[in-house]
Amino acid sequence: MKVRFGVFEFDPETGELLRDGSAVKLQSQPARVLGLLVDRAGDVVTRDELRQAVWGSETFVDFDRGLNFCISQIRSALGDSADSPRFVRTMPKQGYKFIAPVERVGGEAAPAPKAAAAGVPRIGVLVAALVAVLAVALGLRSWSFHAAPVKIAVVRFDNQTGNPDLNRFVDGLTDSVVADLTTVGGARYGVIGNAAQLRAPRDVRDLREIGESLGVNYVVLGQVQRNGTGIRVLAHLIRLPEQTHLTVSRQDLDAVDPASREEELAKRIAADFATRLDASQQSGTK
Repeated sequence: MKVRFGVFEFDPETGELLRDGSAVKLQSQPARVLGLLVDRAGDVVTRDELRQAVWGSETFVDFDRGLNFCISQIRSALGDSADSPRFVRTMPKQGYKFIAPVERVGGEAAPAPKAAAAGVPRIGVLVAALVAVLAVALGLRSWSFHAAPVKIAVVRFDNQTGNPDLNRFVDGLTDSVVADLTTVGGARYGVIGNAAQLRAPRDVRDLREIGESLGVNYVVLGQVQRNGTGIRVLAHLIRLPEQTHLTVSRQDLDAVDPASREEELAKRIAADFATRLDASQQSGTK
């Protein structure tokens, strides 16, 4: 359900944010954080609640940095300030509170479903029961199939452009790949992105040690390089422990505003890798 606050209208389901009817760019993770804050407007939402709701228990990212980034992006989109907040107030050592009045758009409750007509429900009940039994059976089969998810470590992408101004983009892209791999993989993947080994410089990085210490089957390595007047992102999917290079996702973009393409790039990389990972699992390799 859409909500209004001040000059803004926000759809928590799609993440669309409008200011006086004009779209305001907000990436998917900041949008999810904003959705939770708005839904709990007036209440303190703890950092742990935000972590569970947005990142989940199966995704291990640099949470503090990721949440700080999300809050910063929300404030930037809303023209808000941490010192004089109109929308999002920091509650020290607790979390955050959405302090602006929130109006639900089209807030009428959906009508309750009507009771079945007399004399008709017997077949309907039998069909519903059969559907329920099939759903449970399929659910158990799915649970059994996904009980031991593939484990993937995402190493911090390397900024090889020589431009330190791109460090924030590179780190944000890494976090987005972690989040999108988790989303696209569902219960099939366990994704790790915040272990100390994954932040080690390239010249001392040890993939075998990463595999053994984190218990992962695959590792993702990324490079951001110059490509003429633009930028090239290379993301490599490597199977452990033999360090077999399975595939590379290559993305080229204009260097003018790479941050505006971060979410798009991460989704492409995650989709490319999911296709390859699923193919590997179906062929019986891990």
